[in-house]
Amino acid sequence: MAVLHPKRVAWEGARTFVSAATTDAYWWLSDTVGQYLGLMYQLQLCETRLRLQGDPDVEVAYEEVGAWRARLDDLLTATPSTASLLTQLITETTSRLP
Repeated sequence: MAVLHPKRVAWEGARTFVSAATTDAYWWLSDTVGQYLGLMYQLQLCETRLRLQGDPDVEVAYEEVGAWRARLDDLLTATPSTASLLTQLITETTSRLP
């Protein structure tokens, strides 16, 4: 059994979610996030997509990664059992990225 480090999972999840936000993988990720993490996370992912499409500046992408890292870190602190789910989301989303 692999050891999951919550800080690492949050960081990888943040990078993956932001990378997927402006690709076709977004649609799958959005539905899956809504189903497994809840509507609030799905709406936040939508906001990330809108911000990145509205201002493709690298600084905006860094800000979004930071925001997602904090969100996912909070989620993992509150519900450590989601680490495995997030790891699966990261793996599947990464495989869907161009």
